[in-house]
Amino acid sequence: MRRACVALGLPRATAYRHLHPRCGPCARPRRASHRRLSPAERETVLEVLDSERFLDQPPREVFATLLGEGQFFCSVRTMYRILRERGAVHDRRDHRERGRHAVPRLTATAPNQVWTWDISKLATVARGDFLNLYVVLDLFSRYVVAWMVAAHENSALAKQLFAEAILRYGIRAGELLVHQDRGAPMTAHGFQDLLAELGVGRSYSRPRVSNDNAFSEAHFHTLKYQPDYPGHFQDLGHARRWCADFFHWYNDEHHHDGLALFRPVDVFSGRVTEIAQCREAALADAYVRHPERFVRGAPVVHLPPPVVTLNRLDPTEPVVTAEQLLAARDALLATTPSPATRPSTAPVIHLPGVHHPNRGAEPESVFAT
Repeated sequence: MRRACVALGLPRATAYRHLHPRCGPCARPRRASHRRLSPAERETVLEVLDSERFLDQPPREVFATLLGEGQFFCSVRTMYRILRERGAVHDRRDHRERGRHAVPRLTATAPNQVWTWDISKLATVARGDFLNLYVVLDLFSRYVVAWMVAAHENSALAKQLFAEAILRYGIRAGELLVHQDRGAPMTAHGFQDLLAELGVGRSYSRPRVSNDNAFSEAHFHTLKYQPDYPGHFQDLGHARRWCADFFHWYNDEHHHDGLALFRPVDVFSGRVTEIAQCREAALADAYVRHPERFVRGAPVVHLPPPVVTLNRLDPTEPVVTAEQLLAARDALLATTPSPATRPSTAPVIHLPGVHHPNRGAEPESVFAT
């Protein structure tokens, strides 16, 4: 056996396990242990466990009670084994099964089809004191459509932010899908009711899966790894001033690697074709003057992806688009009573520096113009 295993490059333990399996149709029957309880002893144990005295007691309690009375039938482990063979070991109460959440798979082919948003903490110079940065990102163009710095994290501020953003960009019912994680502001009933009232679809990340909202998480990574990121802000005003400069740079000056080095504002406003023609003319002129520098032939201007997908793992797997989710939502709403009518007073857009008397000390929503 040793020489055969050396010739095959196989461990002897593996060879013996295949020759003499311990389970399966070819397994040899195991000999009963000489320590095994006899059938009469097993019946006695079952009678004791099924008695009215111990019917609702676990084996450990039964074992300790009988041992205190000077009786010993078997060990606690043997009691459990006997009960398990009869199928009598299970939870006392019915437990709720763990929920199965579908993987969010969304696609966007134009701006304002899918928005993703999240809240990130901003540290301050005061130990343990954090500010909250709300950022709403357009999935297709990576354009920050709205942001807000607040001292608190709650659904009331999220409702205010989205009500003003949807009004500002003229989003009509059935056009937009909002993707988010399962934080308290996102799952609050008030926030969900607002989106339903405005005709906005909802999509949620799976629990404990951070990369289901990868675009928002990557955006916060870009923000906090800027060379001039303070690390700790002095106060709310300091955070707002720095974020205002950052989002202006990110939307209007930053050439995004995921957009073929186009700026988010170019993709969001539909200026990709105009800029691509300018780039193509510059590359063509460079190729005419120095063709030897382009070893792979004439250069080609790369364009942003026409379809942006969230969580598409298998290219052969069908993807649920935002339009399909919104159509399913409309079909579901058609079978239920219509929601309450929208209030007559539309939300007012508040730009930086404009104080609203009803808002008090809460922050103002900031929108890219």
